[in-house]
Amino acid sequence: MTEVSRQQQNILSIQSWVSFGHVGNAAATFPLQRMGFNVWVVNTVQFSNHTGYGKWKGMVFPPEHVREIIEGISERTSLAECDAVLSGYMGDANTVAAILEAVRRVREANPKALYCCDPVMGDVGRGVFVRPEIPDVMKALAVKAADIVTPNQFELELLTGHTATTLQDILAAVELLRSQIHQDGPRIVMVTSVIREDASKDHIETLAVSDEGAWLVQTPMIPLDPPRNGTGDAIAALFLGNYLKTRDVKSSLENAVSALYALLDLTHQRGTREIQLIAAQEEYVQPSRKFEATPVQKS
Repeated sequence: MTEVSRQQQNILSIQSWVSFGHVGNAAATFPLQRMGFNVWVVNTVQFSNHTGYGKWKGMVFPPEHVREIIEGISERTSLAECDAVLSGYMGDANTVAAILEAVRRVREANPKALYCCDPVMGDVGRGVFVRPEIPDVMKALAVKAADIVTPNQFELELLTGHTATTLQDILAAVELLRSQIHQDGPRIVMVTSVIREDASKDHIETLAVSDEGAWLVQTPMIPLDPPRNGTGDAIAALFLGNYLKTRDVKSSLENAVSALYALLDLTHQRGTREIQLIAAQEEYVQPSRKFEATPVQKS
């Protein structure tokens, strides 16, 4: 193994893909590459654009496609060189099974590898936008295999069955979720798009909880209407990338949130429908404005 390959970390990212715009792998891959990671991209769908436009072209790949691509990767390089698996939107239950097979294979080759599951299922306003079986399969299989889970507030409630409108509600739901995820890993939950009754209405928050503690980052609300697609995919990738570099939850949360805020602020300034993923690239390496994380008492 060369000096370069020892220093470069590899991430297997299994998500959707769009040719126009930035969601799924099209939102996660470039920030991770800009941070210095080698990304092994496996696409679960290929669409012309994200479905928020109402019309799109393309196809959903069968689960066998995911398995074949991962088998091909394993024939070119050892899965022991994979440092993390990142998953996002899962089209159906069979796709979930194919992704978890990949996680199992990577862990068998490299027990230190992490699995970050972004449980893409829905959000406030749109409700659940995945197939009806996905939430149950996500709870029963994907979450239990994950070391890091990154739901938004709506998805946290969906996964736990707990209404979370105050900080203590949210922390209690997070601890319930943490009790269900992979017990041999860091058991990290990051909750995005937190809006609660006991906080300022002109701010939005992101919470991260691990065995070491709980931290909350608050940023000003950016008036993006409609909300931009791909932001959850981007912050999950940013958090995972920072955590692989530092193994520090607090600093990873701060850097991920700060980079995402800069990305969305630039998107707002330019008035574009798609997030300005390329234009904001320097922010992924060194955010220009740092938002500090505040420790909070775990429930």
